[in-house]
Amino acid sequence: MSQKKRNIVYSTDPAFKKRCPRCGSFPCRCPKPKSVPPEQQTACIRREKKGRGGKTVTVIMELQLTPADMKDLSKQLKQACGVGGAIKDGNIEIQGDNRDKIAEELQRLGYKTKFVGG
Repeated sequence: MSQKKRNIVYSTDPAFKKRCPRCGSFPCRCPKPKSVPPEQQTACIRREKKGRGGKTVTVIMELQLTPADMKDLSKQLKQACGVGGAIKDGNIEIQGDNRDKIAEELQRLGYKTKFVGG
């Protein structure tokens, strides 16, 4: 019987909990995700205030990056603007209205930029 068809109630295998939920093997044999090159991506830049207690946040959306690359890009953008930020739901959030600085930095890195919203 295949690995996915069995409904195991109890297992004494110490590696059972470490199995990959997608492929069911240990170690995982799934292909590793890759980032799309910057030249092939368009970064959408939006300013948000709603639900943030009146604070303005600049959000960079629609980037197809691995989590490590997303973290590195976020760090570069935060340093370029001199502010803090976070990564939430696959979007980069930078504190304050820094759309112009972020657009310049992303274009310098090779991304196409587009301002979204008002």
